[in-house]
Amino acid sequence: MKRAAALMFVLLAGCGAAPHDDSLFPLAAGHRWAYELTTEWENNVVEHEPRVIETLGRERLESGEAWRRRSDSGVDYWLKSDAAGIYRVATKSELQEEPQPDKEPRFVLKAPVAVGTTWRASTTAYLLQRRQEFPREIRHGHPAVPMSYTIEALGEKLQTRAGAFENCVRVRGVAALRLFADPVVGWKDMPLVTTEWYCAGVGLVKLVREEPAESTFLTGGKLTMELVDWR
Repeated sequence: MKRAAALMFVLLAGCGAAPHDDSLFPLAAGHRWAYELTTEWENNVVEHEPRVIETLGRERLESGEAWRRRSDSGVDYWLKSDAAGIYRVATKSELQEEPQPDKEPRFVLKAPVAVGTTWRASTTAYLLQRRQEFPREIRHGHPAVPMSYTIEALGEKLQTRAGAFENCVRVRGVAALRLFADPVVGWKDMPLVTTEWYCAGVGLVKLVREEPAESTFLTGGKLTMELVDWR
């Protein structure tokens, strides 16, 4: 689960001046977010894990200046913010010496921030696993599944352990991965669904990832990432 959570942060993770303090995804140096990740597996096992993200400031890459973030999972990532929106341009793990550029920008939030704005990005199966076959993780065979994102709502209110938040944007991502579920059902489109809430001046406050399997050959679950502290 820890590796799946780390991968999730890589995928979640601008030129010019830093965004204003009411930014939906603050990038300027000095911010810190502490989350609790709760994974509920279909076998009724529940796992908890902390995660901390920090902003380190603006740096120059080969593609230009970008804002650096660091996860305590061991991954750094670089983002830009401009008229197109907020998007990731590179990542680096502890095993890599240099940032690895994304082949194309990966949007966190695409402009305009309005209900109905859509974009696409690749995802993978973070929770779906085979019950008996090895390797159990489905993502090894399906590293890039296209997901469609849509801004579904503006001005939402949200309550988390870090407090109450207003003026939040809700984003929903939907994908399907066709897998052999079991001999009775056969091949089945397994849903991969992400719901994210970005709140003004704070950033990502909550994320829910749902990957139900409900089959004899596969197992899945639900991951909830909730903000518990920030500055």
